[in-house]
Amino acid sequence: MSANQIRRMFTRLRSNPAIVASATAMALAVCTPSTDASLFGGDVVPATSEHDPALTAGLVRLSPSVSPDEARRVAFTAYTTGRQLAVEWRMVWPPTVQSFLINIGARKAGHCFQYANELLLRLDALKLRTLELHWAECAPGEFDEHNVIAVTARGQPFDQGIVLDNWRHSGRLVWGPVKGDPPFRWAENKEELYRRLQHPRHYSRIIPRPEPERSPTPKQKKKKP
Repeated sequence: MSANQIRRMFTRLRSNPAIVASATAMALAVCTPSTDASLFGGDVVPATSEHDPALTAGLVRLSPSVSPDEARRVAFTAYTTGRQLAVEWRMVWPPTVQSFLINIGARKAGHCFQYANELLLRLDALKLRTLELHWAECAPGEFDEHNVIAVTARGQPFDQGIVLDNWRHSGRLVWGPVKGDPPFRWAENKEELYRRLQHPRHYSRIIPRPEPERSPTPKQKKKKP
């Protein structure tokens, strides 16, 4: 089916509220995971807050060279990005229904690649020195393609990194090891990363200021006796 045929089909769907309601109900029945295990995968877990100590520690553990403050800033940015976009894009559950609503014109954004794109640009704005960003994809070109951002220590292999996924749970950040996410076989796409950084395009109207660095606590001078 061509792109024009798909657009015409969704235009007809949009004009019939009964069909839209039925299709949405079907999508909910088919796509809603039955258990948390099927939602999050093996070692992938939801972040608890923008200050999630487990996520920050996981990033620090990537390498002795990783700055704890950079890990904190990445965790904060990843979590708050998902929350903010979920409100702005009026996300529904499950996120596959959001994609359906976008296609019929009922939502402006909320595809997985849009979540990944916004997170990439916001993390890039942090000017990281000890952590490195990667564009990760699964089943590229297929109907169930999925895109996320992976983070490694600087110079570390992609498959040793951590996945940051804001789409899977409709704006609630989930994270875990690249190789510990059974529903997905992640592959790195360096060309896509380069393209999106060289020609940035925001899908969000809100571009927050980057999370600032924390200055090291100055050492107190010892008083002379």
